[in-house]
Amino acid sequence: MTTDTLIAEPRISTETVREHGLNAEEYQRILNALGREPNITELGIFSVMWSEHCSYKSSRLHLKKLPTTGPQVICGPGENAGVIDIGVGENGQPQAAIFKMESHNHPSYIEPYQGAATGVGGILRDVFTMGARPVANLNALRFGRPDHPKMKHLVKGVVAGIGGYGNCVGVPTVGGETNFDPAYDGNIIVNAMTVGVADADKIFYSAASGVGNPIVYVGSKTGRDGIHGATMASAEFDDDSDEKRPTVQVGDPFTEKLLIEACLELMASDAIVAIQDMGAAGLTSSSVEMATNGEVGIILDMDKVPCRETGMTAYEMMLSESQERMLMVLKPGREAMAEAIFTKWELDFAVIGEVTDTRRMVLTHKGETVCDIPLGPLADDAPLYDRPHLTREEYAAHINIQPIGDIPESTDIGADLLKMMASPALASRRWIWEQYDSQVGADTAQRSGGDAAVVRVHGTNKGLAITTDCTPRYCKADPYEGGKQAIAEAYRNLCAVGAKPLATTDCMNFGNPEKPHIMGQFVGCIEGMAEAFTALDMPIVSGNVSLYNETTGADGVSHAILPTPAIGAVGLINDLDTMMTIGFKNEGDFIATIGFHYEELGQSTWLREIHGLQDGPPPKVDLKDELWAGRVIRELIADGKVTAVHDISDGGLAVTLAEMALAGNLGAEIDQMTSAFAFSEAQGRYVITYRADAELDREKVPFEKIGQVKGDQLILNGKPVAVSDLREAHESFFCDWMED
Repeated sequence: MTTDTLIAEPRISTETVREHGLNAEEYQRILNALGREPNITELGIFSVMWSEHCSYKSSRLHLKKLPTTGPQVICGPGENAGVIDIGVGENGQPQAAIFKMESHNHPSYIEPYQGAATGVGGILRDVFTMGARPVANLNALRFGRPDHPKMKHLVKGVVAGIGGYGNCVGVPTVGGETNFDPAYDGNIIVNAMTVGVADADKIFYSAASGVGNPIVYVGSKTGRDGIHGATMASAEFDDDSDEKRPTVQVGDPFTEKLLIEACLELMASDAIVAIQDMGAAGLTSSSVEMATNGEVGIILDMDKVPCRETGMTAYEMMLSESQERMLMVLKPGREAMAEAIFTKWELDFAVIGEVTDTRRMVLTHKGETVCDIPLGPLADDAPLYDRPHLTREEYAAHINIQPIGDIPESTDIGADLLKMMASPALASRRWIWEQYDSQVGADTAQRSGGDAAVVRVHGTNKGLAITTDCTPRYCKADPYEGGKQAIAEAYRNLCAVGAKPLATTDCMNFGNPEKPHIMGQFVGCIEGMAEAFTALDMPIVSGNVSLYNETTGADGVSHAILPTPAIGAVGLINDLDTMMTIGFKNEGDFIATIGFHYEELGQSTWLREIHGLQDGPPPKVDLKDELWAGRVIRELIADGKVTAVHDISDGGLAVTLAEMALAGNLGAEIDQMTSAFAFSEAQGRYVITYRADAELDREKVPFEKIGQVKGDQLILNGKPVAVSDLREAHESFFCDWMED
C-alpha cells in the first residue's frame, strides 16, 4: 500500500480544540509531535486517544502502586482482560480464567437501555477476544434516590439492557450488587464484568507483528453511533446531557453471539497473529493499541471499511463506536479461510490494511492520505498528570466526618431489623435478578443471593467463585480504609462459599480528578487497595478507570458521586461438592461467629436507616485478621464441619442472620444482643452453623456460639420476628416501587 501527500485543511480553531476535550497545553503537544498543524481527522484521533477514558492520564501514575503479579497470574493489566491459572481441565490440559470489569456510566445515564446493553457487549468482547468462551456476567450498579423523578426510568432501562443483551447472547448473569444514594442522582454507575474460560496454551494477545501482514476488520458494519463516546465519558455532565444521545452506541446481542462463535472457530486454527476488540474509540484505539503493543506501524485504507451509512468520512469511521466489531492481524495467505468462516456466520469481513515498520499510523481515503501520526505520542507518550491531591490528613479535615454522639440503645432490635430489611439499602433485589437468565449454559452452581456466584468449569467438578464488592460510603468517609475494605469484603465472599481467592479486577469510579479532594479520594483508595491486595494475595490483573462522574445541578454546583472503587474478584473451588451456601439447613444446628467483634457503628446501615445519621469513621480493616478468618472458614468448609456460612457486612450480625433465615426458611433463637453487637459492621467476621454433634476445636477455631437454628421465627433478645414477616418486608420495596 502506498500513500500520497497528506491533505491540507483549514486551520484548527481554538473552539474546535476545546470541543474535542483538549486544553491549550495538550494541543501544543500535538503541534510539537507532528511538527505541523493536525487536520480534523488527526485531531479527532488525538482527542480520543488522549481522553481520560483511553489514556488514564490522571490515574496511570497511581495505578502503578497496585500489585499485578503472582504465581497464579498468566497475564496482568495491559491486555484486553486479565488471565489467571485455574489448574487443568477434563482433557488434562492447563486452563485459564480470563476476566475484566468495565464502566459504561455516562452512556447509561443518557440512554439507559443501550448504555447498559453495550456495556455488557463490550466487556464480553474484551474476554472472548483473548480466546475464552464467556461463562458468566456480573454487574455492579449504583443509582440515586428512589424518589428522584428520573430514577425509576433509569433502573428499569439499565436492568432491561443488561438482561436483554446478556440473555440473548447466551451468557448467564449470575451476580452483582445494586446500591442507592443521593450522590448518584446525576451520575449513575453501571459496571459490567465478564469471566471466561480458555485453554492456557490458546490465549490470544493484541500485539501486531509481521511487516506486510494483513489487517482485517470483522463483525458489524460501521455507523455514526458512538462517535466521541470516549470523549463524552471523560467529561462532566451538565444540563445538556440529554443532547449527547448520539454518542451512545447501539448494540445487537444476536450479532455478538455470531461474532463469539466465528472468532472462537477461527481461533481454533493458526491464522491469527493478533486480535483486538473495537471498544472505546473504536477503530482508532484498536489499531493504535495493536501497533503500539507490537512496536510496529499500521496503514489502513478507509475506503475498505464496511459502512452502513453513506458518505462517512475518515473522521467518522475512525471515531465511531459501533458495536460488535473486531480487528485482527492474520498470517499471510489465511484471508480466504478466515473470510469463509465469517461469511458462514453472516458477518462482515474486509482486509483494510497491513502492518508496516514505520511506527506510524497512516490512513488513506479516496486516494489521499488523511492521517499520518507517529504512534508514540498517541499511546506511550500520551499526557501523564500528577494531579494535586489532599493527603489523608488533609482529606480528613476537608470531609470533617462528625463523631458519633450518644445513640440510645435499641428498645426492639427485631423492629429495627424489619425496618432495615425493607429499606432500599437492604431490600431484596429479586425484581432485578429475575430478569436475568442465570441458568443458560447449565453450569451455574450458585447465583445472586449468596456471598458469591459460582459457575462450574465445564466438564469438570471445579467451580469459579465470582463476586463484586464495594462500600462507597466507607470510601467517602475514609478512602484508605474504604479501599482496603472493598478488597477484604471480596475476599470474605469468596472464602464463604469455600473458594480460594485468586485475583481481582476493578472499576475505579470517581468525580473530577482536577479537584484535589477528589484526587485525594482516588489516591487514598488506591493505597488502601494496594495494601489489601498484597496482604490477601489477590493481585489485580485488569480493570478500568471512570472519572469526571459529576453533574452540574440547577444550583450551579457540580455534584460528584461517592468514590466507588468497585472490585470484581475470582476464586477457585477444586471440588464443587464442598461448595457452601448461606441458608440455615437443619433444626437444632448451632450458630456461631468467627472473627473478632468490635463495636463499630460509624457509617453503619443501622445508624443511617434508624437514626438518619452518617457519622463516625468506617470500620477498620485488620488484614491479618481477615487472612486468618478466611483460612479458618475455608478449612471448616473443606472438612465438612459447617452447614452454612455467611460473611457479616452491611447491616451487621442481625442482617446476616436474617438473610440466612430467609435463604433457609428457618428461624433461630439468638442469645442476648446489644445494638452494637447486632448492628456493628466490624470487618473480618462470619456466621457459621454446625451440627450439634460436630466437633469444633476451640483452640484451633476460636468461635463464639450465639444461638441455635429452630422454628419459623428469628428470636432476638426474647422478642420474635416471624420469618414470613421478614420476607414480606424484604420483598416489598422493589415490587411496590416498580408497580407504583
